[in-house]
Amino acid sequence: MKTALYVLFALAGLSMLAGCQTAEMQAAQAARVAMNDAIKTEPQGDYYIGRRYYKVDYKFWGFVRRPGQPWATAKLVMMNEQQKLAPDRQGGKLGSDHGYEYKLYGRFSGETVYEPASNTVYPEFVLTGYELRSTNPPPILSTAGSNDPYRRIIEMPR
Repeated sequence: MKTALYVLFALAGLSMLAGCQTAEMQAAQAARVAMNDAIKTEPQGDYYIGRRYYKVDYKFWGFVRRPGQPWATAKLVMMNEQQKLAPDRQGGKLGSDHGYEYKLYGRFSGETVYEPASNTVYPEFVLTGYELRSTNPPPILSTAGSNDPYRRIIEMPR
């Protein structure tokens, strides 16, 4: 009888966890739909949208896309800071803006830069200015742990 009761409580607990996960997944999906709708209404112009993607072991800056384009089109870039320092470096706290979203001014140089930790070349973005858009934007990555600065997971937005 006690065993049956334990099993019943365990099943009840699991069903509650599954319900929470479903609600969280639905909320995340709703946020993603709202974000994609907002992206479609961004005004065109001579700027980019950047999302800081800080990883302790890597030297890339983050994702950069054109306004009005989905995050799936974004490029993971190396930042050329010869004209303007990136926001976290300007503030003297490397990675302090992980996950922040910016309006970026500058251009792709057409060059690529080798990043040794990932053994990959990334396009170079020459930064000339920026404006902070959000310190807590909707997520663009879906793999668990991919946003953790200490995990060596590199995920591209979809």
